[in-house]
Amino acid sequence: MKDDELLRYYQLLEELTEAMNDDDGFELESIEKALAGLCELFGICRGVTEYYKNTTYEHAGKGERFVCYDNGEPGEVIMERRVITKNLAVAKCKVYQAEGAVPLTDDDRKRVDLIMRAVLRFITHNRLLVFVEQMTFYDESGYPNLRSFTRYLEGCAEKGGLYGQTAVHFNLRHFTLINQEIGRTGGDIVMRNYFRLIQDVIGDDGIVCRVGGDNFVCIFSSDKTEQVLEIMKGAPVVYDVESEKRVMVSSSAGVFVVPDDFVYRNLGDVMDKVLACSRAARDGGQESIVYFDSKMAEGKEKVMRVQQLFPQALENGEFKVFYQPKIDVETGELAGAEALCRWIRNGRIVPPMEFIPILEQNTDICKLDFHMLDMVCKDIKRWLAEGRQVVRVSVNLSRKHMMDVDLLEHILKIIDENEVPHKYIEIELTETTTDVEFKDLKRVVNGLQMAGIYTSVDDFGMGYSSLKLIREIPWNVLKVDKSFLPVDEDSDESTRTIMFKYVVAMAKALGLETIAEGVETEHQVDVLRINRCSLAQGFLFDKPLPLNEFEDRLTKHRYDMNK
Repeated sequence: MKDDELLRYYQLLEELTEAMNDDDGFELESIEKALAGLCELFGICRGVTEYYKNTTYEHAGKGERFVCYDNGEPGEVIMERRVITKNLAVAKCKVYQAEGAVPLTDDDRKRVDLIMRAVLRFITHNRLLVFVEQMTFYDESGYPNLRSFTRYLEGCAEKGGLYGQTAVHFNLRHFTLINQEIGRTGGDIVMRNYFRLIQDVIGDDGIVCRVGGDNFVCIFSSDKTEQVLEIMKGAPVVYDVESEKRVMVSSSAGVFVVPDDFVYRNLGDVMDKVLACSRAARDGGQESIVYFDSKMAEGKEKVMRVQQLFPQALENGEFKVFYQPKIDVETGELAGAEALCRWIRNGRIVPPMEFIPILEQNTDICKLDFHMLDMVCKDIKRWLAEGRQVVRVSVNLSRKHMMDVDLLEHILKIIDENEVPHKYIEIELTETTTDVEFKDLKRVVNGLQMAGIYTSVDDFGMGYSSLKLIREIPWNVLKVDKSFLPVDEDSDESTRTIMFKYVVAMAKALGLETIAEGVETEHQVDVLRINRCSLAQGFLFDKPLPLNEFEDRLTKHRYDMNK
């Protein structure tokens, strides 16, 4: 190589190196320009690089191919270099010369090899950065994740704050049913297309991220709030383009409109607000979209206080068992009781709605349920020792227990350590809302049945799978929700009267005990008798009673049905 060519080589090599290692990011145009000059200098007509995630992808030909330079002349490979990185990715570089081109000298081959190694180092390093970016800021399905959301918030905060933006946490409603209806693959397509609908509206003025399952969070310019929320209220989503099949998708959403005095310190400043609203939207019944306000902040403080007080309150015995009698409406006999939790703190009864939903946000509710079961067993053991006429007592278990694979063992351990015959315990479980929960519920009920423990389904008719629930699970008792129980104003032809009649008839035909909750009037007792629903529970007979008052009922054991 002549001196002027050698000087040109070093100049181009320096330009290439600088372009690849620019502190502000590489300049692709400068890299391509330097490579073109080097290829022309060495009479190379074409340069190609390939990148594969691993050797398996390499053998299958599944990778990325980059043409670094091509002057259009046909040629043959004269040099090739292949490297395997520490993370087992494979990178290749090939250079071609046209027929009749001056062959490279040994020194020139070394210089070309140096260029090839530089290119491969650049590509593997750059692809590694892309890989790290993908692993860090995207989930396994390719959705931006919570780290992406955090990075976006921090970037906005550095540029002047989040004022003028709206943050939303949203959960796709009844998505398990969509998966059941069209299959998992179709469900994945629906989720992706619904995500894109929102992403397209937000554009470059925000970000949408998945935070797990069918839960997402987004932030965007507030002038797009109406458009985004319209999609969340319900939008048709295509999942089969050829047949134009669509499904309607909606979300429950928590919305936080960032005020002008908002100061961002960390992710929790935004997430705590939108999660509280989203939870209220999901569990609150009618409203599927809930906006954050000062009451939400007060609610968060209340949650934290209850969770903070709970361990000590449990240890101090502040949680007491109250018993609500179950009555045979034909004989007036005390037929059983339901154990209900009451928190007595500083001489005041804390209403269950002020602490039960909070404890259900984590596993604290499971600790409370087991504590209640233990206290009930201790009472039953004492009643038996005293020679009382003991009745079966039902104890509620939260849905939170369903994922406990050792739940049956935990229940039996408490009962057996208290030496209570299994026939005196009834485990009351609430109807589930998802297919996954249903499978867990079925597993638990079957286990309890085999152990000789009674099981009852609470709130029957309030969930999504009522008929499936009693068809596939071997319950002993069906508790008919009070929403089915006719009121005094209902005629014999009213919807409620007819539904109650057939729910009870169906249960009895299946061999289930039936008990009606919320009985408050003599007319309702007559309805129970007419429909042969023999058991009742409600304020007409008794409210939940403290231990000493219930023990009086045990002693009397019969109610006067002629009052």
